[in-house]
Parts: sequence; structure tokens; C-alpha cells
Amino acid sequence: MAKNKFHDGPGPSQRQLRVGEVIRRTLSEVLARGDVHDPDLNRLSITVGEVRISPDLKIATAFVLPLGGKGQEDVLQLLARNKNELRRVVGKKLGLKFTPDLRFRLDETFDRLDETRRIFDQDAVRRDLDE
Repeated sequence: MAKNKFHDGPGPSQRQLRVGEVIRRTLSEVLARGDVHDPDLNRLSITVGEVRISPDLKIATAFVLPLGGKGQEDVLQLLARNKNELRRVVGKKLGLKFTPDLRFRLDETFDRLDETRRIFDQDAVRRDLDE
């Protein structure tokens, strides 16, 4: 199998996963240390749950959630306002030819997890699972 063959599978390639993880770690470190020159952003604790990157490595979507889940819209606005500074920091860490454009979305996996638990706790579902 050729080494430079393009990825044709249904999911992300290994390179996408690696680059996304490096971006996730870098964003987490920068936000935890407060390296951004915005005091409003530095006073918040933000969790970066996942970073998905496009197949051409041009767009990185970071799924974030503020600690406690309060002020979600404010966090998205603050991150968007400081996107260029965060992109510059990520670019230094990555060492790629092009630094991906950063986009921020709310991480809803915890909400879906709570909903799944609630469904499994229903009597009708328990009855179906036991049979």
C-alpha cells in the first residue's frame, strides 16, 4: 500500500486525529495558564473536549465548555474575539505549513450523556434490557 495514498475511509485520518489532539492540548494549556492578553477570557475556566479538523487541515473546530456550564454564549464570544492570538500560539506549536482556522462550538456531549442516562433509567427501558 502506498504511503501517500489519500484517506478514503468514513472517519478522520490518523493525521487529522493527531493534529486535532495537538491543537486540543495546546488550547487547553493556553487557556489554563491564562496566556491570552484578554483578562475577561483569563478569568474563566474552559474545558476543550475535542478538536475536529477538516481533511485538508485548513479548519479546526474546537468543542469547548465553561466550567459549570454557565455563560456559554459569553465564552464563545470571548474565544472568537481572541481567535487570532490563539491561532498564532497553535501555529507555533504545530509546525505545519498552514495554521488551521479556529472555530469554536459548544460541547454538548455531557448533555447527551445525561439524556442517555435518563433514558436508561426509565422503567420501560430497564424492562426491555432485562429480557
